[in-house]
Amino acid sequence: MLPSSIPIPIPGGLRGPLPKFVSVAQNFPLEAVPDIDAAIAAEFAKFKHVDLTGKSVAVGVGSRGIHRQPPVVRAVIRELKAAGAIPFIIPAMGSHGGGNAKGQEAVLAGYGMTEETMGAPVRASMDVVQLGQLENGTPVYCDKLASQADYIVVCNRVKPHTSFRADHESGLAKMLAIGMSKHEGATALHFHGFKHFHHLIPEAAGVFLKNAKFLFGVGMVENAREDLRHVELVGPDDFFARDAALLKLAKDNIPRLLFEEIDLLIIDEIGKNISGAGLDPNVTGRAGSRMPGFSMGPPIGRIVVRDLTAVTEGNATGIGMADVTTQRVAGKMDWTKTYVNMVTAGALDGGKMPIVADTDQDAIGIGIRGCPGVASDQARIVRIRNTLEMTRVWASETMIDQIEANPRLQILSDPFECVFDDGALLGTIDLD
Repeated sequence: MLPSSIPIPIPGGLRGPLPKFVSVAQNFPLEAVPDIDAAIAAEFAKFKHVDLTGKSVAVGVGSRGIHRQPPVVRAVIRELKAAGAIPFIIPAMGSHGGGNAKGQEAVLAGYGMTEETMGAPVRASMDVVQLGQLENGTPVYCDKLASQADYIVVCNRVKPHTSFRADHESGLAKMLAIGMSKHEGATALHFHGFKHFHHLIPEAAGVFLKNAKFLFGVGMVENAREDLRHVELVGPDDFFARDAALLKLAKDNIPRLLFEEIDLLIIDEIGKNISGAGLDPNVTGRAGSRMPGFSMGPPIGRIVVRDLTAVTEGNATGIGMADVTTQRVAGKMDWTKTYVNMVTAGALDGGKMPIVADTDQDAIGIGIRGCPGVASDQARIVRIRNTLEMTRVWASETMIDQIEANPRLQILSDPFECVFDDGALLGTIDLD
């Protein structure tokens, strides 16, 4: 294991003077669904022709920490029960939760989704059945418990994927192809690499739709504040058209950094509840898959990651996309969870260890030293809570010209010093 302290005795030390900072608002469109229960009830009416009396319905729920997913799932369960169905929830996850049933059930419980809160039992298993195969012979699987139900429903956020670009990325098609196929199916598809996902995902989802008793998918699109921008129940007839359309809506609403150029990006926390990649490549431009197309934000010189979220339970997937991290992160890492995730995905770069600094202050200093020609007191530095919550950020006063030139950016405070206590960065980013 790593030593608890790694001295770096270099001339001049690591802690150069920093510029002052200002709090900055990043202004994004924030339209939201006003009444989730009413929206789900209206969408459910599209399936009133289906007789659900006495029918068992497996509701697949994934591993992402989707802010408004619990009330959406609860509303879906309520509508299913009102129609006479007998729903139950299954974890629709590949390698997450340590790749085992108990861990995956714990992931859902960590998001507040239990039998008591959702109104339906949670049944977790890693057993699968084969539904068919792709043209290249790759098997397509389905969770065994779901395959034994009368109908299957899946719930997922539709958003740009963190490892590839296609018409169907992270959304309903991927949930069928990978989430519902559990660890065995996820491993089978990931074997071919992300460069083939643009055709493997829709092909596998097509096999699923043809051979499973699919009722509908619940597609959720978030706004930049993690609120529910749109929710839709998608049936099998227009499944692929709607999944692609929801992805386009998601790309128009995804949060991003609105600056022109950044020398050092400080990220307070990464985790699986933030992004499948821990820190979203759609924000950083760095994908563990090494695939192109992740240039939605400004060029970033170096990245410092300060901590892991509590909900990620030590899964440090994506830490390899940082240049510098801290002993705090290293001490919290669950290496097995991280490596199971990375090896299953085949995105090994995301599990590599960056330089580990003893403190936040040292990590920032190391990051700046990794920016050629940049003096510490002139560095263009941005601090964010994570790559999902970016309506409020800190920016160094060396970036004020960028901020004032962009109507979507607004300075909210007078300049202030960055304060450290025994090397730990103090202060939090107020997102309100």
